Amino acid sequence: MTNTPVLTGGRVSPRRRLAGRLKLPVTVGISIVFTALAVICVIAPFVAPHDPAFIDPAKSFQGPSLDHLLGTDQLGRDIASRIIAGARTAVLAPLAIAAGAVLISTVLAVLAGYAGGRVDAVIGRVNDVLYSIPSLTVAIVIVGVVGGGFALSIAVLTVFGLPSNIRLLRAAVLERVNLPYIEAAKMSGVSTPRILLTQLVPAISPLIVTSFFLQVTFAIVELSSLSFLGLGVAPGSPDWGLMLAENRSALSSNVWAAAAPDCPLSPSRSPPT
Repeated sequence: MTNTPVLTGGRVSPRRRLAGRLKLPVTVGISIVFTALAVICVIAPFVAPHDPAFIDPAKSFQGPSLDHLLGTDQLGRDIASRIIAGARTAVLAPLAIAAGAVLISTVLAVLAGYAGGRVDAVIGRVNDVLYSIPSLTVAIVIVGVVGGGFALSIAVLTVFGLPSNIRLLRAAVLERVNLPYIEAAKMSGVSTPRILLTQLVPAISPLIVTSFFLQVTFAIVELSSLSFLGLGVAPGSPDWGLMLAENRSALSSNVWAAAAPDCPLSPSRSPPT
C-alpha cells in the first residue's frame, strides 16, 4: 500500500500542510545547531561554577566533590570550570578553521574543475605539494619557530586543511561540468559566475557540508595537540589540550585532573605523548 497525500475537497489536508511548513531545510537546521554551539561557548565562562583562573594551593589535587564536581588541578583550580571555559577555544576555533578551509577550497576546486587547463594545473600542483606535507608536523615547526600564538595556529591549520577538500570537491565538479544542464546554460548565454553559483556549487553542496564536519573534528584534535605541546594558547589558559599537558604528571595521584579534559578528545587521534 503506497502512501498518498490525504486530500480534502481536492486540497492537501491541514495536517500534511502543517507538517510541510514545520519541515526545515538541512542548511537551516545546521545553522541553528552551530549558532547554539557558538552561543554556549560564548557564555561558557559565565555559567562555570567557579572562576577557571582562581588559584587555591590549599585545595590542590582534590578529588570530585559537591563543591568541585571533577576535582581540582595542581594549583587548586576547578577542573569542571576550566573544561567549560576551554570549550570556547575547543569549539569556536575549529569552527573558524573548518569554515575558512572549506570556503577557500570550494572556490579553488570550482575554479580548477570548471576552467581546466593552466588554472587546473597550477592549483593541482600547489595542492599536491601541500598534500605531501604532514600538516601537524609542519604546524608544530612553524608555530614553534615563530613563537607560538593562537591566531597563527588557526591560520596554519586552515591552510593545511585545504588539500584533501580541494581534491574531493574538484572531482565532484569534474563529474558535473560536462553534464547537459551545464552545457545548456553555457549555450543559453548564462554568465560563468552565475553558472558556478547557481548550478555547480548547489550540486556539490552535500560534499561541502560533509567536508566541513570532517574538518571540524580534525581541527579539534590538531588544536588540542598544539596546546598540549605548549604552542597554542597562552600558558595557564583554560584549554583542553593544555590542561592534559599540565596534569599528565599527576596521573598516579589524581587521575581526574588529566582524564577529565581528555574525554572530549577523539579516541582515535589523541595528542602526541
